[in-house]
Amino acid sequence: MNRTSGTSSHAGHGRPRAGTRHYALFSALVLLAATSASVAAADDGPGPLGVTSVAEKTTQSARVGVLVGSDKTGDLTDNHFCTASVVHGQNHNLIVTAAHCLSGDTDLVFAPGYRDGKAPYGLWRVKRRFMPDNWSKDQDEDSDLAFGVIEPQDGKGIEDAVGANRFRTGTSTGATAVTVTGYPDSRDEPITCTNKPQSHSRTQQRIDCPEFTAGTSGSPWINGDGQVVGVLGGHEEGGLTPDTSYSVVLGAEAAELYKDAAADP
Repeated sequence: MNRTSGTSSHAGHGRPRAGTRHYALFSALVLLAATSASVAAADDGPGPLGVTSVAEKTTQSARVGVLVGSDKTGDLTDNHFCTASVVHGQNHNLIVTAAHCLSGDTDLVFAPGYRDGKAPYGLWRVKRRFMPDNWSKDQDEDSDLAFGVIEPQDGKGIEDAVGANRFRTGTSTGATAVTVTGYPDSRDEPITCTNKPQSHSRTQQRIDCPEFTAGTSGSPWINGDGQVVGVLGGHEEGGLTPDTSYSVVLGAEAAELYKDAAADP
């Protein structure tokens, strides 16, 4: 399942799973019945693993938001299509997402902390995109990672507005639990789930968390130290079922891409 939404295919991909909206009510009931999201600590932390719930409004969830075409900002409810999150860069202007979310030439904006049709921290224009050569040339699933450089507002970067997580490469898959937070296109609030990733292959990692459907591509995988150690995408552009999601293993290619993007003025 590619985890972009069926709205205006900015990344060139359609709805990944037929009937996503048909089980939205069921999903909502499941999520409301679930316990509040646990936060993964370095030692795996307290709380249930593999349970999906609505993400609470916190400084951490404010760093996660939706991507929207710049011509669709009048109605965010029906037009967000991917998830992205703020990561630290030397110019305080960086977001990370899946490469298939930034493919194409549509002008995009990012709405951090999006909920219920509103952008509480404003709309921020994506002015430049950084994608690996292997994705740009061949859409290699092992390179499904991208950074967006955000245009400042009133002389301040997006990191100054909502804070940022650290982007970390070279961590061992499953070394600790991680928390995945993202926006299904059928919902107007983020969902979150904590679990321990597993190795899928040398270049791909997977996590079992229910209800991560269309729109959750680009969701950050954050460990207990506030580090992004995965981004939902990669294998099958996120996975063929809503209960198992994938990420590229963040290695040398990701480190080089981040170095270039983080230094962009």
